[in-house]
Amino acid sequence: MNFFHLLRIAYQAIVRNKTRAGLTMLGIIIGIAAVITLVDFGQSSSLNINQQITQTGTNMVMVMRNFMRQGGVNIGSGSIQTLVVKDAEAIKEKVSHVEAVSAGVNSSGQLVYGPNNWPGSIQGGDVDYFSIRKYEVARGIQYSDEDVRTAAKVCLLGQTVIDNLFPNEDPVGKTVRFGKIPFKIIGTLAPKGQNAMGQDQDDIVIAPYTTVQKRILAIPYIHSIYISADNESNVQSVMDDVTSLLRAQHKIRPGAQDDFMVRSQQQMLQMMDSISGFVFLLVVIAACISLIVGGIGIMNIMYVTVTERIKEIGLRMAIGAKNRDVLLQFLTESTILSLIGGAIGIVLGVLLSYVILSLILHWPLVISIFTIVVSFLVCAAIGIFFGWFPAQKAASLDPITALRFE
Repeated sequence: MNFFHLLRIAYQAIVRNKTRAGLTMLGIIIGIAAVITLVDFGQSSSLNINQQITQTGTNMVMVMRNFMRQGGVNIGSGSIQTLVVKDAEAIKEKVSHVEAVSAGVNSSGQLVYGPNNWPGSIQGGDVDYFSIRKYEVARGIQYSDEDVRTAAKVCLLGQTVIDNLFPNEDPVGKTVRFGKIPFKIIGTLAPKGQNAMGQDQDDIVIAPYTTVQKRILAIPYIHSIYISADNESNVQSVMDDVTSLLRAQHKIRPGAQDDFMVRSQQQMLQMMDSISGFVFLLVVIAACISLIVGGIGIMNIMYVTVTERIKEIGLRMAIGAKNRDVLLQFLTESTILSLIGGAIGIVLGVLLSYVILSLILHWPLVISIFTIVVSFLVCAAIGIFFGWFPAQKAASLDPITALRFE
């Protein structure tokens, strides 16, 4: 029995029971579509996170107040006052491979302009804060060193704040109140969208850190220090030097806990990749379970098919069909069912990836050709593996017993 004859017999058997064939393929279709969609989603998510973090500069290093423990109890970082402006100045003067440094403070409150108000946040930074955090001025100007020195009440607005406070006018030159303090708007920021954590980077007001520190918060310390290394390859060296310098500045004894944290964007990228990889593994395992269930469905239906066609099998054997021919006949049917289901699942998976990633989430569309090829090969393997046992049962039937079967 040649291959094309096997295909014709398998096709006729499948067409005779279209509904059963469709239901049999359903598990494979869902499983393959899930695998394709989840793999594409994972890769697109990882690429999107990488792009978002890269936008803020992979050579950026952040120094933040550390969570402290007192008497075995975590007292948080809210009351920690260990970072000061002198720390930022020392880093700029003494640490090698540092391109820019900015002290940072932040606060949240109500922004008011005329009848409009918006609950927002204000970020205080030095003049280098814009280059370190990759913020670009869309209109107007950036504040100067003199504005930082005098704690001038000037600011720049992000696009989200503009949309809510100034929907129909240019905000540059206007005055907005943050709480009870008026700020003159000297510029607007180019839109950046959401960051890797899903936070809106345009929902922000940037002002001199001295203004936020003295006029809003009334504190002598700062919340963070932003550092830009001169090269991505020098980030770890800068982190090590900053740690050593601040431990000396803060007079921390050897073996004692740091009262600060030094983090880089590269570490954040690695952490996000690790989390994404773990979640991706879980969803792929779930999709593979669906494929196994689909394969069991094929095996179940093929057992039913063998039982229904025992007389047909006996007749074929009586007129000269060999056990090998019967085995190949039922293996071909199960493999074709699996491959058709896989092909439909691949098309459905690609379509779902396009709709979810491009149309709904507006993420970069990543279609994994490797996953498609592997999925198709897995379908063939499922058809052969789960079809083998029913086919073996059919091939082992005694022709005389099969012809007598009622």
